[in-house]
Amino acid sequence: MKLTYFYLLILSLLLSFSCSSEDDTTTNPNEPESIYFPPTNSEIWETVSLTELNWNESALQPLLNFLEEKHTKSFIILYDGKIVEEHYFNGHTNSTTWYWASAGKTLTTAVAGIAQENGLININHKVSDYLGTNWTSAPLEKENLITCKNLLSMTSGLDDTTGDDVDPNNLQYMADAGTRWAYHNVYVKLQDVVATAANSTWDNYFNTNLSDKIGMTGSWVDLNSLSVYFSNTRSMARFGLLMYANGQWENEQIIDEDYLYQATNTSQAINETYGYLWWLNGKSSYHLPQSQLEFPGNLIPDAPSDMYAALGKNDQKIYVVPSKKLVIVRMGQSADDDNFALSNFDNDLWIKINDLINS
Repeated sequence: MKLTYFYLLILSLLLSFSCSSEDDTTTNPNEPESIYFPPTNSEIWETVSLTELNWNESALQPLLNFLEEKHTKSFIILYDGKIVEEHYFNGHTNSTTWYWASAGKTLTTAVAGIAQENGLININHKVSDYLGTNWTSAPLEKENLITCKNLLSMTSGLDDTTGDDVDPNNLQYMADAGTRWAYHNVYVKLQDVVATAANSTWDNYFNTNLSDKIGMTGSWVDLNSLSVYFSNTRSMARFGLLMYANGQWENEQIIDEDYLYQATNTSQAINETYGYLWWLNGKSSYHLPQSQLEFPGNLIPDAPSDMYAALGKNDQKIYVVPSKKLVIVRMGQSADDDNFALSNFDNDLWIKINDLINS
């Protein structure tokens, strides 16, 4: 009798543990199987309504009015991949192309990660392993300190006051790589690194390994040493969706998930809010372009703390918010004054967005 009781007790404990384990299991809100992906060769894109999401419909028109007043060309909100709102203003249409400006830096981040996963590069290796020596005018021992990761994290140590030209004579030593954060166009040399390692052109490698796989349409344009991507708004939203899905598109892992985790978290010890060319919210302080000052507080106080963003000149925006299942895109002219990344518009816009999504 005692033996039977013992077995029953053990069985009860095992069943209890099993149920507890199942109850404690939580699903990742960004699991790709729960995300909608639009077809890559079609204009079809499923939608979800404000009513279905139980959002505050009365806040939509004030948001749209604000966007139009602030010189917006286009605006899209995705929820788990589906379009909630898509609007075009001031003569812009769904087929009109517009520039990403520095928001397009994150495309270089993505392709560098793909090239690393393909075994072509290692971001921890020095740039001169791929481009040869004397790609800067820094002393050789200083040039050899600069890794691809330094370009991704804006810590090359090269002088950021000499302009956007990336010819060797304009890339001058200021500090050892890794010791100084400064927003600098030298990141574009990563495109040369990838093209050289792939024995291809940047455009071809980009299209074959990223753009074509997720249905983006656009083109790279060289503008006075700046490599600028132009596309329609949905292409920008497709890239934001790829990021939200942790680098996966349908059943294909396009960008390594671990690499993206590094890219969207603090990449160095100087500027907490900077990953690999991505801006990060929810940190205790931040630095801005053309400044060595440290500012206390969140980058965008009214945005969710887990949000990360691609920020481009004159308020080109991709916001990715995993906790809210959101990807938000804004293209247009400068909302107020010219800016290189962050502007007051970011926080003002998020106040309006919060009114909409927080019913």
